[in-house]
Parts: sequence; C-alpha cells; structure tokens
Amino acid sequence: MTKNKLKKLIQNFSVVLGIVLIWRGLWYLLDAIDLYLFQGGHAFTAIGGVILGLVILYLPDHDLKELSNL
Repeated sequence: MTKNKLKKLIQNFSVVLGIVLIWRGLWYLLDAIDLYLFQGGHAFTAIGGVILGLVILYLPDHDLKELSNL
C-alpha cells in the first residue's frame, strides 16, 4: 500500500469514526432529555423524531426522493 492510499484510508476512517461518535453522543443526549421530560416514555419523542426527520429531508428540495433509496 502506498503512502497516499494509507493516508486516504486513515482520513476516511477518522471521518467515519467522528460521525459515529457524534451520533452516539446525540443518541445518549436525546435519551437523557427523553428521560427528563417524558419520564422515559419513548412514544411521543419517537413520533416527533420521525416527523422532524421527514421535515428536514423535505425542506431543501421540497420532495422526499431520498427515501426512495431505502
């Protein structure tokens, strides 16, 4: 493996690791908020999360074509 390929691999891995760690932190933070505000009842926040996610996907280009890849 050449030096450039190794450098690119390390950079890509660090990006993936950073995204996973951010996701993990947000997950635990949202669980803490859920526990604090709703005594651990996940139904309300789950439905709210789905609706908010759909809105976030819809706003940039006013369609949900990103969901067609699922």
